[in-house]
Amino acid sequence: MPRTTQIFCASTLYGAATLAAAIEAECFSEPDRRILLVFNNAAVPETSPGVHEMPGFGALRKHFDEVLVFNDAISPLHPSAWGPRQDDIPLLERYFRMLWRLDDDRLELILESLQVNPALAFAQIFTGAPIHAYADGLMSYGPTRNKIDPLVGTRVRRLLHLDLVPGLKPVLLTEFGVPPQIVPTENFLKVMAGLTGASGELPAVPDGAALLLGQYLSALGILTAAEETELHLRMMRGAVERGHRSLVFKPHPMAPADYELALEAEAERLGVDLTVVDTPVLAEVLFARARPALVVGCFSTALFTASAFYGLPVARIGTGTLLERLAPFQNSNRVPVVLADALLPDLEPGGRDTAALPPKQLEGLIGAVSFAMQPQVLPALRPAAERYLSQHFDSRVQRYFKRRRLTSLGLPGGLPQRLGFLPRNSTARRMARRARRTWKAVKR
Repeated sequence: MPRTTQIFCASTLYGAATLAAAIEAECFSEPDRRILLVFNNAAVPETSPGVHEMPGFGALRKHFDEVLVFNDAISPLHPSAWGPRQDDIPLLERYFRMLWRLDDDRLELILESLQVNPALAFAQIFTGAPIHAYADGLMSYGPTRNKIDPLVGTRVRRLLHLDLVPGLKPVLLTEFGVPPQIVPTENFLKVMAGLTGASGELPAVPDGAALLLGQYLSALGILTAAEETELHLRMMRGAVERGHRSLVFKPHPMAPADYELALEAEAERLGVDLTVVDTPVLAEVLFARARPALVVGCFSTALFTASAFYGLPVARIGTGTLLERLAPFQNSNRVPVVLADALLPDLEPGGRDTAALPPKQLEGLIGAVSFAMQPQVLPALRPAAERYLSQHFDSRVQRYFKRRRLTSLGLPGGLPQRLGFLPRNSTARRMARRARRTWKAVKR
């Protein structure tokens, strides 16, 4: 009888903590061997610490029999860029089984971000292994980013996820009928408590401060570096306007260091105390150690763990700009931005009505946005999307959709059907160009 080996794959400390919580909650049967396989997906992995090198990882290590690094196995190739050629798959499986002493073990794969490499590549190599997917953030509430080969998708047994938005079910992998399973919050908090105690020395963070979360959106091409710096400054001003005189800024681990000068100058101008936490530590560690009076961010998953798991007040900022900037419409950050905009209060005063959407309406909204993002992956959601948009397409819901996208899909809220031909009509486009040229000539 071959032994059973479970391979847990993680690229973030948050993901590894989620896996540890699922093991604590006995979401997996007891195997003969548990391996944590670390993916380091940083742009330059050699200069960035892997999950197993992060402060606090020692508290998670006990859940696994062995820790391996995928980057070492495929060096010098980058895990996000490399995928197996079809003809090489049998050879690669033999290679990995030999390298990691898997022999003829019966394997179970526990993977995140299954629609892209390196998780997709790993699933393709071990063709016969059942897969348990897990989500380490808000993207699980949105659709699968790309069409997944049925040889991979039909092997997924379930989607493990944290209950970040109580009452809302994930859309990820529903095209394969994958059932979701919640990782109990109490187990996640227990794991986080252990991780907090093992995180070592941190900068002195005052209790009751406002905690500002950076996300490094310029790296995604959504904002320019200058716009992102201005977003951070708006976080500071908004927190000060709410009466906070002590601020803590936690930058994204991959963000450059030149943001600090602008933040320090603004803090001096505002007359407030600023602490920058430049140690690579989870925001949840700061929630537990310092109990901030307010947590501010854009659409970070940490905003939802702060609110749902730690009972902390939160506020979001900049989501309106991101809803306009995200491109293409299929961008997988869209659902996290929609959730932050629809559920969390606005930091800046004088904004629009920010009451959270009721659960039933939120479910309909996420279903409609998911269909508009991936109509070919989720064609079964069309009737629900049409029904929701025909009943709720008010000024608030409009901000979550592009009229051009609705028109191309023939959904309520797009151009009337009798005018739908115009964007694709060559005569109409030629007349529009002529009118623009005439208008420019008149203005001269």
